[in-house]
Amino acid sequence: MPTRCDWCENTFEQYVRYHDEEWGVPVYDDQTQFEFLVLESSQAGLSWSTILKKRKGYHNAFAGFDPQKVAQFDESDVQILLSNPEIIRNEQKIRSTINNAQHFLQIQKEFGSFCNYIWDFVGGSPIHNAWESMDKVPATTDLSDRLSKDLKKRGFKFIGSTTIYAHMQATGLVNDHVTSCFRYQQIKQQYQ
Repeated sequence: MPTRCDWCENTFEQYVRYHDEEWGVPVYDDQTQFEFLVLESSQAGLSWSTILKKRKGYHNAFAGFDPQKVAQFDESDVQILLSNPEIIRNEQKIRSTINNAQHFLQIQKEFGSFCNYIWDFVGGSPIHNAWESMDKVPATTDLSDRLSKDLKKRGFKFIGSTTIYAHMQATGLVNDHVTSCFRYQQIKQQYQ
């Protein structure tokens, strides 16, 4: 059995699959970037496993994570979402998702794509950290502080530095698999 980051050991299959197939893999697709912004901001104060179990519900509730469609959601959509048991029914998080979709589109317009914008913060290539254990992995960095601050300045909500660092890890802007994890070298070799 391969060695993995200890945060995904002894958990459910979907969680292990997420670790093995998605976490830390560079994302160069705007819709997937938006998906992770929605999921990470929804996670604030909750466990990732809670959100992962509701991922399909979020996909259905938020128009397949299409920022164009989500940006058009109105008050009636908010009320429908507040009664949807397939997602976290937190009004502030729901409203911030709609708000963030609108600002996401503005970034796309300004930079050509959201990916152009966010990948510029890491010089276009993933940062491969070399943590020997998960207790060394930070919750925030100067880079996540800067990115969070810039997004807030652009009108985003529910995207503090911790949320943004989790987003950076999830979308492969940083490779934070521990060095003993089988995915660390695979991602490092594939995405220099």
